[in-house]
Amino acid sequence: MAEEKLINSELAETVKKNMPDDEYLYDLSELFRIFGDSTRIKILYSLFDSELCVGDIAAILNLSQSSVSHQLRILKDSKLVKFRRDGKSIFYALDDDHVRSILNLGMEHLEE
Repeated sequence: MAEEKLINSELAETVKKNMPDDEYLYDLSELFRIFGDSTRIKILYSLFDSELCVGDIAAILNLSQSSVSHQLRILKDSKLVKFRRDGKSIFYALDDDHVRSILNLGMEHLEE
């Protein structure tokens, strides 16, 4: 197999220099992997405008509380949702506006 010649080696070097370190690219791929589950996306959308407890999310999405808790743990570990305690209740919300932006950009891309 013949080796391909680079058409623009200067451009290739610029792209290489601007490429993030492998560690960052790995972390980015892990972040997008989290978005690769429709149940987690539904949970994120349920939290889009307000905070909710596990029971509310489970009722809205017609899922078991155990399933919702499991997915919320993954989302929390990935810093996509945050929580606060109010007595015995725990309320979940999107961690910040970046999460809303990612969801909005994804939807915009799909609607093009």
